Amino acid sequence: MNTRHKLGIGIPLTAILVFMLNGCVVAPADPYYSGSQVVMVPPPPPRVEVYGAPPIAGYIWISGYWDWSNGQHIWRPGQWVAPRHGHRWTPHRWTQEGSQWRLHPGNWERD
Repeated sequence: MNTRHKLGIGIPLTAILVFMLNGCVVAPADPYYSGSQVVMVPPPPPRVEVYGAPPIAGYIWISGYWDWSNGQHIWRPGQWVAPRHGHRWTPHRWTQEGSQWRLHPGNWERD
């Protein structure tokens, strides 16, 4: 018995899987690059995060922030990230615009 029959995978099934996965992109979910949001509810005060030493020398701490999801503010905890050469991190911030609040997402800016 050949390997194909032992595994139960034939050429047609393999071709279907390759076709289905052809357009897939695997990317980690990263709340630090979400789009700008406008809401009517001000965010709560930032939480105090205790983060200790970086897991890898040279990593930088990106503070958590209040996001808006499903009609409420949700705390997105901070994380250690590798720095980007020639860039600096600009943190998330909420600004008041009349009776509304706008979330400006954090991003990497060139130095």
